[in-house]
Amino acid sequence: MQLQKPTLSFWQIINMNVGFFGIQYSFGLQQTAINPLYTFLDAKPEDLPILNLAGPMTGLLIQPIIGAMSDRTWHPRWGRRKPYFLIGAIVCSICLFAFPFSRALWMAAGLLWILDAANNTAMEPYRAFIADKLPAPQQPLGFLTQSFFTGLGITLANLSLGFFKDIITGTSQAGIPYWVYGSFFVGGICSILSVLWSVLTTPEIPPTDLELAHLKAQKKGVLEPFREIGSALREMPPVMWQLALVYLFQWYAMFCYWQYVSLSIAASVFTTDSTGASYEDAVVLAGQVNGFYNIVTFLSAFLLVGLAKKMGAKWLHVTCLLMASLALWAFPHIREKWLLFIPMIGFGIAWASMMGIPYVMVVGSIPKERYGVYMGIINMMIVIPMILQTLSFGWIYTNFLGSIPGNAILFAAALLFLAALATLRIKPSPLPDTPIPSQPAH
Repeated sequence: MQLQKPTLSFWQIINMNVGFFGIQYSFGLQQTAINPLYTFLDAKPEDLPILNLAGPMTGLLIQPIIGAMSDRTWHPRWGRRKPYFLIGAIVCSICLFAFPFSRALWMAAGLLWILDAANNTAMEPYRAFIADKLPAPQQPLGFLTQSFFTGLGITLANLSLGFFKDIITGTSQAGIPYWVYGSFFVGGICSILSVLWSVLTTPEIPPTDLELAHLKAQKKGVLEPFREIGSALREMPPVMWQLALVYLFQWYAMFCYWQYVSLSIAASVFTTDSTGASYEDAVVLAGQVNGFYNIVTFLSAFLLVGLAKKMGAKWLHVTCLLMASLALWAFPHIREKWLLFIPMIGFGIAWASMMGIPYVMVVGSIPKERYGVYMGIINMMIVIPMILQTLSFGWIYTNFLGSIPGNAILFAAALLFLAALATLRIKPSPLPDTPIPSQPAH
């Protein structure tokens, strides 16, 4: 018999998600600092998509496998999900400390593959961790708490670029400014310490005797996770197939934005290209803009919990995607620095929705014993559009968008509009709203 999960306090939910902060600080550096770092190492703008192939490829390979493995894991001391995000955080920290010491473009690209593999190992079990620990009425709060920490982590990562640029001068022999080092070193510290906080403060719910017997009876072997992924894909709930189309447009668009935001600002505000001191100023301003929209994200995340129940998760996500589309349509037309922040209000609210609401829409259709593998498959839906973007967008950028960074941002705006239309097709499970009597937390 399935035991009722205990209702957790707000601060218990915060504690269990603190580790998401460090993971997202690392992703924030990837969004804002990695592409400029590539540029400092003489990467060409049209090469940026293929140089970012590491993120989606490692997500495609790592997350569903880790999800399937964690579904089959139980350790009396370390639990089911925590061993994976602890190991991932340790490797991630090592990579972040090493990254700014890259002496050549190939070294930075190689480190990104290792860093992304570690980040994906850490992040995937965190989604399943929410579904494992929280009763159904608290799951929207759990997922949107992760949106809060996503915004906070990425905000501090982005703002750290400007902070360290003001206090650290000089450039390495490879051409990387020393102020970049500070942001990566802080990221390495945040990654491991925040995950340790969650590991030490949040016990996992142990399996029942029946569940434990089922775990022990499952087949062991290297190929079993792959068989589990195949089986889960064949039996995937219809709502997840509907979400896949939304994600095709949504995440292709986001990758375009992250890769070209610095170049777009350089062209529209500083009227320069990817060379000279003005480009460094554009990188810092891009960090501030990205930091601002992530401030909006963590300020708005908890407000979306109530809105999701009032409007319905689907209609909330449609509204947020439309705001993001309008924001990016306006962005490359802006010439004044301070005006760039205005459309980012809507973009930040949309980012909070992207990081939480889709999970709210599908979690009710996922069987409990497959939380890990299905959260990994959802991530496959994220990374496949990113892989398509890295392989195709360089050609689109050169042949259809005139090699103009602002046009890349406008292209992303159009895709986000299509994502909003695709969301209208989703038929999510109703949000649970029946309260569960409070019980002592595990």
